[in-house]
Amino acid sequence: MGSIQALSSGIDILDIHRFEDVLERYGDRFLDRIFTKREIIETRRNSASLAARFAAKEAVAKALGTGIGFVGWKDIEIVYSDNNRPILQLYGYAAKISEDMNLNNWSISLSHTASQAIALIVVIS
Repeated sequence: MGSIQALSSGIDILDIHRFEDVLERYGDRFLDRIFTKREIIETRRNSASLAARFAAKEAVAKALGTGIGFVGWKDIEIVYSDNNRPILQLYGYAAKISEDMNLNNWSISLSHTASQAIALIVVIS
């Protein structure tokens, strides 16, 4: 008998203007709490790019079935490959959950307009 595959997904959409308001209010303290140094460097602090990664972190937490809280913000890192494709790196509790659920084939899609950022995550075992 073949192995059973699991499928999970998560999606999140974010208003960029609200994100910018929080960024303006809390500045580096907010950035350092949510994003890894690599994420901040890669985005060059561009609010639309940061908002898309924020949405991706939320979507990953949904795909893991935990939401943010059990999984920390920095347990989920979205970086870009050499060919400008988003890559997911999991650490800490997020990595443990992913391993325990045998979720190992992640697909990430990020997009944004001038006002909205969205992320879609699909993962299979």
